[in-house]
Amino acid sequence: MDTLDVLTWRDGHIEALDQTVLPHQVRVLHITTVDQLIEAITTLAVRGAPLLGAVGALGVALAVGQGDREGWDRARLDAEVKRIADARPTAVNLRREVLAAAARIPRGRAAVEAAALAVARFADEVSQRLSRRGAGWLRQACGGGRLGDGKLSVHTHCNTGALACLGWGTALGVIRALHCDGALSHVIVDETRPLLQGARLTCWELGQLGIEHRLACDGAAPFLISQGMADAVVVGADRVAANGDVANKIGTYSLALAAREAGIPFVVAAPESTLDAATPSGAAIPIEQRPDDEVTVPAAPAGTRALNLAFDITPRALVTAIVTEERVITDGPVAR
Repeated sequence: MDTLDVLTWRDGHIEALDQTVLPHQVRVLHITTVDQLIEAITTLAVRGAPLLGAVGALGVALAVGQGDREGWDRARLDAEVKRIADARPTAVNLRREVLAAAARIPRGRAAVEAAALAVARFADEVSQRLSRRGAGWLRQACGGGRLGDGKLSVHTHCNTGALACLGWGTALGVIRALHCDGALSHVIVDETRPLLQGARLTCWELGQLGIEHRLACDGAAPFLISQGMADAVVVGADRVAANGDVANKIGTYSLALAAREAGIPFVVAAPESTLDAATPSGAAIPIEQRPDDEVTVPAAPAGTRALNLAFDITPRALVTAIVTEERVITDGPVAR
């Protein structure tokens, strides 16, 4: 899977895979307005922290172009840029890259486009470095694996491959690197609510890569770990606070508790751009509440209300290591 297959800037607009219809359909969205971009982000057609950073930066270029066509003044342009930055509150990459691209607006549209495209290229490069670093650390930490054959069984959650991160991905990139090194036995993939992103997207990506995997219900995951079915848990992150608390897709916290009880590593793979020194702890990270119907339809009675949190917070004390493209953090705060 190539970066350009997931996200492209073409003739002044964004083209992106619609992740709501995978794996049963491959559809490309042609996003030409800020409204269309925000809809794609909020419906999770475009998602994943590093990808949101890239698409947000491109969204600023999109807004500049739309503003030129429709005669927006600077106040209107700033308001549209803010809408993009606010589209999903938990993932820090979106706001960070939107603001960085917006700082180029006084230099003109070409400067904004160049900055946005650089974000996408850098995300691809970062994923390769992070993946190799994480795979090497896991091989040292887990030794020969539970079977002693040098191959590791890895439990993962949500989707953290090219669809979410460009390049190889984060947690799924680490898994891919293990596979390329001949050091991977198989992967256990949680279904991941809401929208079953593990079942739909991670299983699809692993199938494309020819990696052996099994799908598990979210509720079964801690028990599977307790039964010795994984050598390590590897997940991504949407934001890592300065003290090392981790915001990731709902269900991550229970995996961390199970990993600690089982005595196996719980590893967070995330680029440096996801580490947020401005957020002191997980208590300060906003948690997105998704629409009720994502969990009530079709099973629940009409009118049922849902507690449909998109993310949870895993305390730093439960995290064995945070792997970035630059370092492996095993103790202490993550902020530099």
